[in-house]
Amino acid sequence: MSESAGTDRTSVAKATYGRLRAGHLSAVHAALEDHVARLDWPRERIDRYRDQRLRALLAYARERSPFHAARMRGLDLSSVMVADLARLPVMTKREAQEEWDAILTVPDLDRAAAERILAGQPWFSYAPGGQQIFSSGGSTGVRGVYAWDWELFVTLACLAWRMQAREERRGPRRPARLAVLEAGVPPHASTPLFDVPSAAGMETVVIPASEPFDEVLAAVAAARPTHLVGYATVIGRLARAALAGALEIRPVRVSTNSEPLFDEDRRAIRDAWNVPVHNLWGSTEIGVQAVGCGRAEGLHVCEDEVVLERVDEDGMPVAPDEPAARTLATGLANRTFPFIRYDLGDEITPLPGRCECGSSFARLADIAGRHDDDFHYPACMVPASVFRHVLGTDPHIAEYQVRQTPAGAEILAVGSPDAAKLTASVAAALSRHGLPNPEVRLQKVDRLPRHESTGKLRRFIALR
Repeated sequence: MSESAGTDRTSVAKATYGRLRAGHLSAVHAALEDHVARLDWPRERIDRYRDQRLRALLAYARERSPFHAARMRGLDLSSVMVADLARLPVMTKREAQEEWDAILTVPDLDRAAAERILAGQPWFSYAPGGQQIFSSGGSTGVRGVYAWDWELFVTLACLAWRMQAREERRGPRRPARLAVLEAGVPPHASTPLFDVPSAAGMETVVIPASEPFDEVLAAVAAARPTHLVGYATVIGRLARAALAGALEIRPVRVSTNSEPLFDEDRRAIRDAWNVPVHNLWGSTEIGVQAVGCGRAEGLHVCEDEVVLERVDEDGMPVAPDEPAARTLATGLANRTFPFIRYDLGDEITPLPGRCECGSSFARLADIAGRHDDDFHYPACMVPASVFRHVLGTDPHIAEYQVRQTPAGAEILAVGSPDAAKLTASVAAALSRHGLPNPEVRLQKVDRLPRHESTGKLRRFIALR
């Protein structure tokens, strides 16, 4: 195919997708009013609604998914409650991908058809049944293929944006322009989900996060956004550029997603712009699990559309003040491809008390990372926070990545740190955690390697 023919094909695909997406966004805006109102629900109404949604999902999945029917055998769905989920086995990422066709609940789609859509689409698209098909390499390295139906996208977009929409409506109306710093291209779901205006009349511009940072910086400067949404590491680096005088923008609101929002990035955003930050914790499987209100610490769990369980190694729930081995999630809005008691792999910490924003939705501390981020050596385990404490507080580092080696770590750093001082500090921290004679190497680089299709940064890469 010639270059011009490929360009024409992409243009046609974009136009076709855009027409249907316009209707989809209208559905999002119509549903957003209800979702904003839910933020003021009392605790009793949240619990009642969640149980009703759970019963509906389980009944639908048992009837139409052979995979879930086998897992729910013997479970009485007429009165099931969240606590009863512990009677079901855990669902793993490998199962979700190996049992794809048995999990799916619609007759007009299967894994082979989904793969054909991913391989053949020149741009984002809708399947004949209204689904959108996405793919992600994921932080675990297991490639995943996912189907979002029409109603699921409406729900997830509302969950992603309702906190911001509520705050926008409490303040003065003014012209708004949103810069979207996500993957930018298929097959990752981040761009369709976050390229959504949260206020009337808001314009949006998509800037692929995987582009060289100089190009991202120039595009953001040219866009002059009033609102920023995107990968936490990218927005954190933009904030550091602003502090250094290399970026002149004045956003009034920032939303971060797809990566942990580490303290160094939050501090940079605060120091550069002093604006509310809405951090979001989500996954392609479940969609949106929790979102920060921008007023107080932590994330509000989207309890009306997701059930989170902190469990031990056997998959049994643990008390809020007890340590958990993993977090399981059940997405209540996904009827096409139900994820029920799905192992997310993330660590969560409940926060006590009601938030000052007034919402009764439960809160979690910001997600610090995954168990996969920790480095396991024969002599000890070193949590990722050990590296973050040293590297994230160095003002001469714009970005960093840590790769585990058999006897220590290799650090890639963008910026101009003192190599000898930094490696000595990291080595000392590793020694304190039990690693004998740690070997630490530092390499200064112009650019860190990001995921080829998503543009996301893996901050910590452990040996397998």
